[in-house]
Amino acid sequence: VKSHTLLKNILKTASAKEITQSMKLSISTIYKWAESPSRGSASGIRNPLDRTALLHKITGDKRVINWVCAQADGYFIKNPKTEKKNDTLAPAPSRVVSQFAELLGVVAQAAGDSRISKEESEDIRQTWETLKSTTEGFVRRCEEGNFRKLNNEMAEAAKTRD
Repeated sequence: VKSHTLLKNILKTASAKEITQSMKLSISTIYKWAESPSRGSASGIRNPLDRTALLHKITGDKRVINWVCAQADGYFIKNPKTEKKNDTLAPAPSRVVSQFAELLGVVAQAAGDSRISKEESEDIRQTWETLKSTTEGFVRRCEEGNFRKLNNEMAEAAKTRD
């Protein structure tokens, strides 16, 4: 979805007046953000979403995106790149299940003494992030019917963990 379309839809449910007061901007600026830049009436003002995307594109630094996600109490998971289709599903599902089991093992090990140390919480976070990324890749490959890269990535990840 285009950023101006998203903002236009947001303004259908959010109060433009509250936004202007909180951000100390004019109401016309808020509504200009929701205009298509290709329209003749567009002001040429880049909306904050486009500016953030451009900052990320220029710098190539994913910390920009990670910071935005953190502001919403979330985490960024990059979508895998697509390649040719026609590879077999196996062994991808068993690897996803194995990584989930690994996460449960890390959590069980950490919680064994009814406490979780900072180091243990970091291990849990790292294992969780790996599982989220792998699972997102798996789901996307299912949607595309493409498992070659996922199988290769998972095999490579298994080597680095061992």
